[in-house]
Amino acid sequence: MKELYLITFYSSLSSMNSVAENHKALLNELEKHFTVHLVDYHELSSVSADFYQAVLIASGGVEELVVTNFKLLPTPLLLLADGIQNSLAAALEIKGWFNNQGIATRLTHGQPDVMVDDLLDFYKIKKARTSVKGKRIGVIGSPSSWLIASSIDYYTVHCHLGVDFVDIPLDELYRRFDSITDLSDIELWANEFERNALGMREGNHEEIVKAFKLYKALKQLITDENLSALSLACFTLIERLHTTGCLALSRLNDEGIPAGCEGDLPSAFTLFIAEQLLEQQGFMSNPTGIDRLKGELSVAHCTIGTKILNDYYIRSHYETGTGIAIQGILPLEEVTVLKCGGINLDEYFVSAGRIIENTNNPNSCRTQIKIRMEESVGYFLRNSLGNHHIVIPGNHEAVINSFMRSMSCIRIK
Repeated sequence: MKELYLITFYSSLSSMNSVAENHKALLNELEKHFTVHLVDYHELSSVSADFYQAVLIASGGVEELVVTNFKLLPTPLLLLADGIQNSLAAALEIKGWFNNQGIATRLTHGQPDVMVDDLLDFYKIKKARTSVKGKRIGVIGSPSSWLIASSIDYYTVHCHLGVDFVDIPLDELYRRFDSITDLSDIELWANEFERNALGMREGNHEEIVKAFKLYKALKQLITDENLSALSLACFTLIERLHTTGCLALSRLNDEGIPAGCEGDLPSAFTLFIAEQLLEQQGFMSNPTGIDRLKGELSVAHCTIGTKILNDYYIRSHYETGTGIAIQGILPLEEVTVLKCGGINLDEYFVSAGRIIENTNNPNSCRTQIKIRMEESVGYFLRNSLGNHHIVIPGNHEAVINSFMRSMSCIRIK
């Protein structure tokens, strides 16, 4: 179970002995999700900065105590106030002081279950902020020539976010691909993939084996280069290997390794953030239609992880008619559309929505969905951060907003 160190501030009219009784409802709810360590503010210096911490304002009259000790508190900081013993009034004053100092804080108040939801989201944010630092995203080959709005500044991104983008020549992938001669495990993967499909509309067993051979070569490269995510220049490799990356990238995403195509670096980073923050894979997709009157967005692509699908058909790659692609059938459920962008990856678009239809347009990439968006689809025509956008199962707009703001990123609408 997750551990929570709850730094507790109380006035001279109270005591630590009374905190557990007075705030029993909140603490009981917290203990369903966390191992809670109630820490007297006098003992704050003994709590490691590496621990997950929040501050419980247990009563009024603690404003000066918090200000006196604020340098020992981690940032960004979460303040809890359930309203008992004038705790909300004190917390509002403290939050105002932190705002005036430009110190990132968040105040949660309400029913215990609502406050716990905020703590769980904040836990995800703190964990993701820590986990992204030092991670390596492989750039295998060069971005596709049409991605003219998708360049990034590696050095600035490293300084700002702590993530390293690593250029890897396609020849490194080709060498590993050519060296694979034992196909016994690949045959097993291919048979399973075929068996689980609704049908094979194009392609054949040999093409599936070749696609899984590429997957195996990518796995070797990921291990050798210590990669946490990657973007693959998939159109270039078709000319040399006569297969597509669609199936390989699908399998990597299913395994929790964010993998994007076309050498699109902002999209690979967006997939990476979805995995680090939400432990969710995303569907990297092309917008293919916008209905401004209905607030609907249509998107499509030829690769998608099969674990987020209800079913799938085995298809060929749409643009080239070669290799193996996936036509996925997604559940008609809530989703979040996300895109990180800008040359420094310090801008983002996010909107909750709901998949309302799986479409089957012969003039578009294989997996196709229509989404009714909560944010205005006018963004795509006014301020779009580029082509590809990532569709993530579930409504995660609030926690994504909080995370991106904690990273000093700007929301684009």
